[in-house]
Amino acid sequence: MKIPPPRYHSPLGRLQAQTTDLEAIKEDGWREQHILVVSEEDQRLDFLEREIVRRIGNRLYGSANRRNRHD
Repeated sequence: MKIPPPRYHSPLGRLQAQTTDLEAIKEDGWREQHILVVSEEDQRLDFLEREIVRRIGNRLYGSANRRNRHD
C-alpha cells in the first residue's frame, strides 16, 4: 500500500530543535574571546596535556570530587 506524502507543512516545524555543532562553538569562543573549553578526557590530548587541564580546573574550581557548594 502506497501512502501519499503529506501536502500540508505544519508551521510548528520551524520550532523543532536545531542540532548544535558544539565543536564549532568552542572554536569560535577560542578565536573570538580566547575562552577555552576542553575536557580532561579529550582523546586529542596526550597524558601531560590532560593532567595540565585537570590541575588548572582543580586550582580554579576545586576538585571534581568535592561536592557543589550550593548543595
